[in-house]
Amino acid sequence: MSAATLENMQYTKVSPVGFDATVTAIEEATSEAGFRVQHIHDVQETLRQKGFTRTPMKIVELCNAGYADKALRGDVAVSLFMPCKIVVYEDDGRTVVSALRPAMISAFFPEAGLEDVATEVDTKVRAIVDRATSPR
Repeated sequence: MSAATLENMQYTKVSPVGFDATVTAIEEATSEAGFRVQHIHDVQETLRQKGFTRTPMKIVELCNAGYADKALRGDVAVSLFMPCKIVVYEDDGRTVVSALRPAMISAFFPEAGLEDVATEVDTKVRAIVDRATSPR
């Protein structure tokens, strides 16, 4: 996969605050955007339990039932990309937030007619990232 393709698949920003505060900001922004946090995977803790060491990383899974229903009606295989994920991790002393761009879903399922819903969800997910990484 080319760097350009990967760049189009993700939306990444550096947070001006620490890791825990950024995760909390993601949770708050998710709710404000009309989505719900379904689960937060603590990757660092999971790997620690298996004997591995890594810097903090959490995967925040979020969903909006209305959008999920529209997408699944287009093609049930879209479920492979669900729920939406936003990853918060530390890299070289910085807190980074990265989201898989929902707009890319329509490229994987061109016959499903998901362009509008994918674009709308993409806009909301990027807004969640922007809000969570904006200076407070």
